[in-house]
Amino acid sequence: MLRKALLLGVAIMATPAFAAETAKDTPAPNADSVTRATVVVDGMTIPYQAVAGTILVHGAGYNDSNEILTKRGLKIETGKDDEDKNPPVASMFYTAYFKEGVPSAKRPITFLYNGGPGSASVWVHMGTFGPRRVNTPGDQHLPAAPYALINNPQSLLDVSDVVFVDAPGTGFSRIAGKDAAKEFLGVDGDGEAFTHFISKFLAKYHRYNSPKYLFGESYGTMRSAVVINDLEQEENIDFNGVILLSQILNYDNSADGPQFNPGVDDPYVLALPTYAATAWYHHCLPQQHADLKAFLKEVEHFAVTDYTVALRQGADLPENERQAIAEKLHNYTGLPTDYILRSDLRVNGGQFEQQLQAKTGMATGRLDTRYSSPTLDPMSKEVDYDPQSSAISSAYVSVFNDYVRNTLKYGTDETYRLFNPEDHWDNKHTQPGHGYQPKGVPNVMSDLAMAIKTNPNLHVMLNGGYYDLATPYYEGIYEMKHLPMPLSLQKNIEYAQYSSGHMVYVDPTALQQLHDNVAAFIRRTDNLH
Repeated sequence: MLRKALLLGVAIMATPAFAAETAKDTPAPNADSVTRATVVVDGMTIPYQAVAGTILVHGAGYNDSNEILTKRGLKIETGKDDEDKNPPVASMFYTAYFKEGVPSAKRPITFLYNGGPGSASVWVHMGTFGPRRVNTPGDQHLPAAPYALINNPQSLLDVSDVVFVDAPGTGFSRIAGKDAAKEFLGVDGDGEAFTHFISKFLAKYHRYNSPKYLFGESYGTMRSAVVINDLEQEENIDFNGVILLSQILNYDNSADGPQFNPGVDDPYVLALPTYAATAWYHHCLPQQHADLKAFLKEVEHFAVTDYTVALRQGADLPENERQAIAEKLHNYTGLPTDYILRSDLRVNGGQFEQQLQAKTGMATGRLDTRYSSPTLDPMSKEVDYDPQSSAISSAYVSVFNDYVRNTLKYGTDETYRLFNPEDHWDNKHTQPGHGYQPKGVPNVMSDLAMAIKTNPNLHVMLNGGYYDLATPYYEGIYEMKHLPMPLSLQKNIEYAQYSSGHMVYVDPTALQQLHDNVAAFIRRTDNLH
C-alpha cells in the first residue's frame, strides 16, 4: 500500500538545535513536511527550506489520460482487468534543500543518489552536500552512539539547491501494483523511474529553467548514464552537467569476481593502481615511495603496457617473462611473488583484501582500503566482509533515522529501508540505437556517449578515490577514455582524484576538496557566470 503524505502544505518548525526559524514564507506546494534552518558554509550563513516528501511515478508504458481527464471532471470508463486496475507505481521519497531569499528559477539544482543497486541514498545525504552531516573522522571503527551530527561547512547550498532521492523500494520509497518489482527493479526500469521523477519534480517546483545537474555515486554513476540519456531523448530536457563519484559504467571491468569471466583481463589491469596505493598506505611495499601520485603514474603505465601484454598472451607467456611480471607485481602490491604466480598473475579484489595484511591477521577494506579489521577466517581465499562498512554504517543509519524524524519531521511511523528487500534486479539493458543488443552484464558507456553527442554542451566530471577497490579510480578513467564518441568531445570531461576511498566524503579533507571541485564545476557550466 502506498504511503500517504504526513502533512500536506503545512509548515513545520524545525527543532531549535540548528537555528530554528519562522514559518512566514509560503511552504512548498503539496509538500509532506517543510522545515527551515540555516547552515554556515565558508563563513556565510545560508537560510534554507527543507522539504521531505514523495512523488508518484508510473511504469514506462503508463498513460495518464484517464487520470487527468477524471481530475477535469469527466467520467471515464476504466478497464476491468487487473492490469488496468492495478498498474505498477512507485512512491519515490526525496529530501530537497532550497536556499531561501534568492530567485529559484535560475538557481542551479542538483539531484543526488547512491547506487547499490538497491541502496537508499542515506550515504550521500548524510555524508556529502546536505546542510548537516555525520562526523566520521579517521579510519577506525567508530564507538557506538551517540554519534555527532554537525553543521556541514561543505554543503553545496552555497552554489546549488540539492535534492536527495531514494531509489524505488529503498529508504521511504515504496513500489506497488502488478509486476512492480519487474517494472522498477532493473537497470532500465530504475532509470525510467528516476527520469520521470526528475521531470515531475521540475514541474512541481517550477525548476524547468534552472541549470540542472546529476550527482550519482557507485551504481548511481551507471544510473546517471541511463538517466541523462533518457532525459534528453525521451523528455527533451538537457542538463548542464553530470557529476560522477566512484564510477562503474561496465560491470565487465569490476575487480569483484573477474575469475568467473575468464579471458577478460581488464579488471586485473584496472585494479592494479589501487592495489599499489593501498600497499603504499599500509607500508606493505618492499620499497616505500615518497610521492604517491608519481608512484601511481608509474604503476598505471606498467598496467596498460607490460602487464596488459603479458596477460593477453595467456598460456603462451614465456616462463622468464611470467617470473619478471610476478616480481614487478610484488614490488607494486607487496603480495608474495609465489602467491602471484599461483594466482596466474591475476589477483582479484577479494584476494588482495585478504592477503595484503594476512601476516598480522587483518583484513583490508573494499570500499575504503585504508580501513582494516581482524579477518574472520585467516584461511579464506577472499575477505568475508568489508571493514569500512562495519566501521561507519551504524553512525550513518543511526544519525539519519534520528535526523529525518526529529529535525525533518518525517517518517515517524515508517521503516527506512537501507536496502531494497526485494530479491530481484534485472541487469538487462537496452543500449541506444536499434542494432545488436549485447547480453550479460550491463554496459552503459554508449548511453553516456549518446548523451554527450546529442548535447555537445553537456559537461561531465569524474571523481574517484585512490583507495576505492569497489570501483577503482583507474577503471573510471579507462571507461571515460573509451567512450564511443568523437575525440573532440573528450574536452567535455574533467577528472579529480582524492586520497580517500569509495565514499570520498568520509575524509573531511577530501570532502572539502570534493566540494570545491564540484562547486567550481557548477559555476563554470551553469551559464549564469
